[in-house]
Amino acid sequence: MEVIIRPIQWEMCRKFLFFRCLLCSIDSLRKGLFQLNLFRHSKSGRKFRRQVCEIIKNFLGYHYKNDSGLIEYHKSKEKTPSNQMEHNIYPELSERIDFMAKKTIADVDVQNKTVFIRVDFNVPLDDHGKITDDRRIEMALPTIKSVLDRGGKIILASHLGRPKDAPDPKYTMKPTAMRLAELLGQPVEFATDTIGTDAKAKVQALKTGNIVVLENLRFQPGEKNGDETFAKELAAFADVYVNDAFGTCHRTDASMYALPKAMGSKPKVCGFLVEKEIKYLSNTIANPQHPFIAIIGGKKVSDKIMVIKNLLGICDQVLIGGAMAYTFSLAKGEKVGNSLVETDKINLAKELMTLGGQKLVLPVDTHCSDKFATDGNKKIVKAGDIPDGWEGLDIGPETAKLYVGIVKNAKTVVWNGPMGVSEMPPFDEGTKAVAQAVADSSAISIIGGGDSAAAIQQLGFADKVSHVSTGGGASLEMLEGKQFAAVNLLDEQN
Repeated sequence: MEVIIRPIQWEMCRKFLFFRCLLCSIDSLRKGLFQLNLFRHSKSGRKFRRQVCEIIKNFLGYHYKNDSGLIEYHKSKEKTPSNQMEHNIYPELSERIDFMAKKTIADVDVQNKTVFIRVDFNVPLDDHGKITDDRRIEMALPTIKSVLDRGGKIILASHLGRPKDAPDPKYTMKPTAMRLAELLGQPVEFATDTIGTDAKAKVQALKTGNIVVLENLRFQPGEKNGDETFAKELAAFADVYVNDAFGTCHRTDASMYALPKAMGSKPKVCGFLVEKEIKYLSNTIANPQHPFIAIIGGKKVSDKIMVIKNLLGICDQVLIGGAMAYTFSLAKGEKVGNSLVETDKINLAKELMTLGGQKLVLPVDTHCSDKFATDGNKKIVKAGDIPDGWEGLDIGPETAKLYVGIVKNAKTVVWNGPMGVSEMPPFDEGTKAVAQAVADSSAISIIGGGDSAAAIQQLGFADKVSHVSTGGGASLEMLEGKQFAAVNLLDEQN
């Protein structure tokens, strides 16, 4: 049997194949001789990408051989060793497949075991130390309850805020321990340190069904530095390590990377939240329904360059909002007034506009003000026509209408970043309009953490979208196609 596929655009195809292969089992991928060489070509189409993906999916026991510029399909007579894959279509493919095949807490016997769960309780607090949004605590409950229900003992550890490597009452974890106790309806102990006498005493005193929350990990200099000595002291507390902190999976802090390494042969697994986040983000992007629309906002182009590049390769359209739109406007030689721009990223913006073509959708009008405040003078102007002394603070009503129409027809939507200064009315109107459109849409919708997740939550739309991620930076790196070292070292499924 032979199947011939014409050459298709290199960059778009290899990224599409990479994401699609994440859906296949690691066992299937390792059984066949896998050689794939794609050649650059000026034109491509979704039809050819789907054809290639179907072949990858259905015929993984075969290899691909190039002949005269065509991709041919031949049955392999020899199998590669189980630890070898030749010519990965994406440099990190084998690592990313391992990344998707990790054991979870459900695979571990926790009866009478002390389980260290690295959670992400980095919740917002008001000036009085009260939690204003406990969603991250609630999202950790399935993993916590699983251990409690099966007779385990729990140590919870997290960071909160940005203390400067020393104790700071402003960033204590105590409010999270108190809130967790309310959610669980049972007492939760709080240790006033992480590896000191109080933590050691309370860990030692744990009984089946008990929980202790350690003080802020970042009160210790060793946390941010990935210190192995600090990690080993934490590892000595536990029989099992669980990573359920998706919001910090892209980091290599001591509790995320050095600690599971220090566990040695002891179980080190994913929690249910990390499992859900990774699978949801990867699977939806790997096999999106079309039209696939990405909405990217925020202040800086530089923060999301790789995300935009990657999404331009797999999306039908990428809609731009937030202050980053003004850098694109400046790159086109337009007037931006006093708007926030990255003058050193003009060439980068030009590159993205060239790469994206009509796929990259920019605002057509701007809501601007003569000062960064709610009481300043305000007016709507055409995009690229912001007067001197004025600054753009939100997309305008015509842009909002345009974006709402595009979202209305979408089958898959990924949104990361607000459309304007969403915390300062009336410059939250663009973000509200987009949020309403996503909530009303029948599309599969992923809200990529950070400010966009907060907006969806505050507007009461969280239950009207498919998935709200708990990790801003982590979800961005997932959208970039990056792997996470903190997840790669966890135990694999057998």
